[in-house]
Amino acid sequence: MRGILSFLLLAFLATVQAVSSSGNKLLVVLEELAEKTKYSKYLGDLEARGFSLSYESPKGDKLALFKLGERAYDHLIILPPKSKGLGPQLSPKILLDFINAGGNILLTLSASQPTPTSLVSLLLELDIHLPNDRTALVVDHFNYDTISAAEQHDVVLVPRPDAIRPDVKNFFKGDGKGGEVIAIPRAVGQTLGNTSPLLTPLLRAPRTAYSYNPKDDVEGVEDPFAVGPQLSLITTMQARNSARFTVIGSSELLEDTWFDAKVKRSIGMGGVGTGAKEVKTSNQAFAKEVTGWTFNEIGVLKVGKIEHHLNEGGVQSNITNPKIYRVKNEVTYTIELSEYSWDKWVPFTPPTGDVVQLEFSMLSPFHRLPLTPSSTTKTSTIYTTSFKLPDQHGIFNFKINYKRPFYSNVEEKNTVTVRHFAHDEWPRSWVISGAWPWIAGIGATVTGWVAFVALWLWSKPVPLKLTASGKKIQ
Repeated sequence: MRGILSFLLLAFLATVQAVSSSGNKLLVVLEELAEKTKYSKYLGDLEARGFSLSYESPKGDKLALFKLGERAYDHLIILPPKSKGLGPQLSPKILLDFINAGGNILLTLSASQPTPTSLVSLLLELDIHLPNDRTALVVDHFNYDTISAAEQHDVVLVPRPDAIRPDVKNFFKGDGKGGEVIAIPRAVGQTLGNTSPLLTPLLRAPRTAYSYNPKDDVEGVEDPFAVGPQLSLITTMQARNSARFTVIGSSELLEDTWFDAKVKRSIGMGGVGTGAKEVKTSNQAFAKEVTGWTFNEIGVLKVGKIEHHLNEGGVQSNITNPKIYRVKNEVTYTIELSEYSWDKWVPFTPPTGDVVQLEFSMLSPFHRLPLTPSSTTKTSTIYTTSFKLPDQHGIFNFKINYKRPFYSNVEEKNTVTVRHFAHDEWPRSWVISGAWPWIAGIGATVTGWVAFVALWLWSKPVPLKLTASGKKIQ
């Protein structure tokens, strides 16, 4: 009986750990519970992945992101409210405190419902800017759905996003075969500041799109809020503590209607899209990837064992992680890295063109070395490098500072002391080639002195010549 209970307990713990690397308590903020039916597939998929969902109204009495000074939830979804303001528990300060405490937030916007002032203030704190017109939306007259937006052109069709750089992993490419279409209906476009390195546009608008207020005359749009790739349809932010914040410009992207919808592309510039056929959207798979990244199901790195030790003459020392080394010692450094992928830890491999680096630094790096994989386990990759310590004594750090878009930050620092040579550790003078002239000079001086003494001692003195009276003859 005890064995059965132990097995069930382990199975339960495995199920809990298989959800997210940072917990499964998820709060969904929506104004009316009846709206759950619009997102039934999206919310059902979250529950199927093991998340424990709670629902609260933005102004509900029971709504609280913190209890006794600790986070009450691991993740937060904010769906567009119909009211102009949110309750006191969703103020910009509280939401920022939630992020600073390690919580993850998925914020959705809608052009049909004005964004509350508190959320606009929150986005401004993060250097994300929304149009001044609260009902402005993104339209594109060359990349729209001819079935649902034949006249308004406000359902923008975009392909899967490409990697932002060749050396950055793309978690949102789907199966990678191409040809998939994502429908972004009535999106609120965002622009990003140039000063924040923490912001990354996940999905940009096509170059023919622009932000437009439906209340204005479409022919009179002379100074739009932003155009083309200046508009971010989905924006991500990863804080320095690796907490994640995602803004989806269209909450309708998550609705059941667009999970199953079929769309037909319009004829674009240069005749692109001529003869296009109806295809099913990839909104459901794309929404899962975006949510999975936001809630730490993908792109999470974990540091395992860290070791450094002497490696003089290729012979490893039995002492691991000593606190003190000597200048010019041969040292080996090893670190174990794992990546969380949906429900399990797997060995971490950097994207092509990227590398994990080790810094050996005092105030500035004395060495910056690439780490190479030495071995692989079932859940991790072990990276290592060997180098000679600099000819400088002091307090040094073994430092790993790996920060890449869409990966959680890895910051590890191990402090050691590097001493100078002890008196009995200096090499003998005759081993140092630069000392040979001085040794030769000393030898010549000693040899000359000995020769002089020998000559003095063994030379017979000249006898004195005296007169008959005993006087010295000059």
